[in-house]
Amino acid sequence: MGSPEEHAEGSAQAPGGAATTHAPEPSGRGPKRRRFGIQRLLARLVATGGVIGIGAALGAILVASKVQGWITGLVVALVSVLLSAVLWSSRQL
Repeated sequence: MGSPEEHAEGSAQAPGGAATTHAPEPSGRGPKRRRFGIQRLLARLVATGGVIGIGAALGAILVASKVQGWITGLVVALVSVLLSAVLWSSRQL
């Protein structure tokens, strides 16, 4: 039939006899599973609760350190917006 080089990993024989190449599968990520809508929503709600918890903890730390109120509010708001943007743009959730 053909030499071993022709049947190397990532190539296949097309019906016309020409060799075609296929993109390698992503390694190290495991099988891809499609999440159902309710599962995705629940995961995002739990993660959003985590963002709120981080904001509350950060606010408590800053208030305990006698930081002015407007700075505390600004920092908590910015961190919350940043974490929420990362969360909602993630394709994993």
